[in-house]
Amino acid sequence: MDDDVTDADVAIVGYGPVGQVLAVLLARRGWRVTVVERWPQTYPMPRAVAFDSEAARILATAGVGESISEFGEPSGEYMWKNAAGQVLLHIEASEHGHCTWPDSTSMYQPGLEAALTARGAQLPTLRVWRGHAAVRLVDHGDRVELVAKADHDERVITARWVVGCDGANSFVRDQIGTSLTDFSFAHDWLICDVVLNEPTTFSPNNLQICDPARPRTAVSAGPGHRRWEFMRMAGETVDELNKVETAWRLLGPAGVTPGNATLRRHAVYTFQAQLADRWRAGRLLLAGDAAHLMPPFAGQGMCSGFRDAANLAWKLDLVLAGRAADGLLDTYAEERRAHVRHAIGMSVNLGKVICQTDPAAAADRDAVMIASRERGLSKAQPRAAVQPLTGGLLRREANRAGPAGQLTPQATVARGDLVGLFDEVVGLGFVLLATEDVRDWLDANLLSFMDDLGARIVWVLPAGTPPERADADAVVDVDDVYLPYLARNAARAVLVRPDFYAFGAASDRDGLTALLEDLRGQLAAPVPVS
Repeated sequence: MDDDVTDADVAIVGYGPVGQVLAVLLARRGWRVTVVERWPQTYPMPRAVAFDSEAARILATAGVGESISEFGEPSGEYMWKNAAGQVLLHIEASEHGHCTWPDSTSMYQPGLEAALTARGAQLPTLRVWRGHAAVRLVDHGDRVELVAKADHDERVITARWVVGCDGANSFVRDQIGTSLTDFSFAHDWLICDVVLNEPTTFSPNNLQICDPARPRTAVSAGPGHRRWEFMRMAGETVDELNKVETAWRLLGPAGVTPGNATLRRHAVYTFQAQLADRWRAGRLLLAGDAAHLMPPFAGQGMCSGFRDAANLAWKLDLVLAGRAADGLLDTYAEERRAHVRHAIGMSVNLGKVICQTDPAAAADRDAVMIASRERGLSKAQPRAAVQPLTGGLLRREANRAGPAGQLTPQATVARGDLVGLFDEVVGLGFVLLATEDVRDWLDANLLSFMDDLGARIVWVLPAGTPPERADADAVVDVDDVYLPYLARNAARAVLVRPDFYAFGAASDRDGLTALLEDLRGQLAAPVPVS
């Protein structure tokens, strides 16, 4: 479609963190992005309080990596205790996770949103209309008409695609008309966001008290901020729990009082678990809380939204550029729904353990978890909230194995005088990681295909190689991560997607040709809805 037929390539409804990340990822690729946000100002209070290593990598991709230390800090240890103070579970989050960023970063959400807003303001093709609520959507088949109203203003925006990042009460989701799968888990919790008058060290930094008389949580909410959460108990009304007097009474046993702290906010939230059954209808798409809701116990709500944005941005980029059929966007829904379903299931299962209010059942739980610790089983890392992709845009093989669908690691590499994280040194987009220079393995047509994708072919040199030996097509594996990764997968080359998930691997020249031909075929052909 001609650009002058529409006002925007993509219109986004909602400018919370997920909408911000998606808008920036698209605008930094040069696409015209228009955002409508019903609130005139950014919400001034925190909601999410942490993100994982992959989410930090996505934020760095959006251009705010250098700001993370201003609003975030490594989360450190996370401990579960029972009412008697016995340790049920102890997790030590590494400061260097799978993507080099910490396994978990505790953050102050208003600071994150300020950094993303500032980044968005730097991009000339991104427009944001705050104080405008979406009130009408019409999909004309080749474009979408979006009407947004403010008190004394109405805007009609035409776009090639519209993405709803507009939260749990999504207007765009209503227009799609999808049903929701409800996982039948809902509990009310009082959230108390606190700023202490004096810097205080908490050990552990993040604590879950599994007390059947009142499950409760205390966690870092970023530098200088802390959050306490208290579950509503049977016979207790929401109004009673939501009183400021109740908040101070519950905070008192933790040593938090009006004399040494400021209660920035107290509010009762209902933790829910829901998943939209459809994420796409024509030219309308969903992302973030508009597509899924989950309890906070696995820390994956906002992280899942960032993964949505990272997955959708590069696929929209290829479709908008005419390098892929729009059926590619059906793989977005296929991949992300499977990921999110797993994260919701894990969050609900953790919640069922934490929210146990029957004393006898809680005692049984404690006995099992304490016995596991005594046998040393607790030293193993718990099952990850994020699993490899199993469907969607991956290498099509009868017995697909190896790294396909797995999140690839990120580590430090060097090229000439430049030393830094892989994404910063190599750049973004498709990357073909290889143990040697494989360009002469490819014929002219495949090289042209790779160039058209903007793909980078990267020859990995062993750690200790002088950086000056790494030319524009090579990097030195400073941390000795990438060559062992390729070796573990018996691969001489791994093709990595722009969202850092492996498309597939090859062990020889013929395998690499087949791998790239497979990608070319999948991008060119209509992709059936899962």
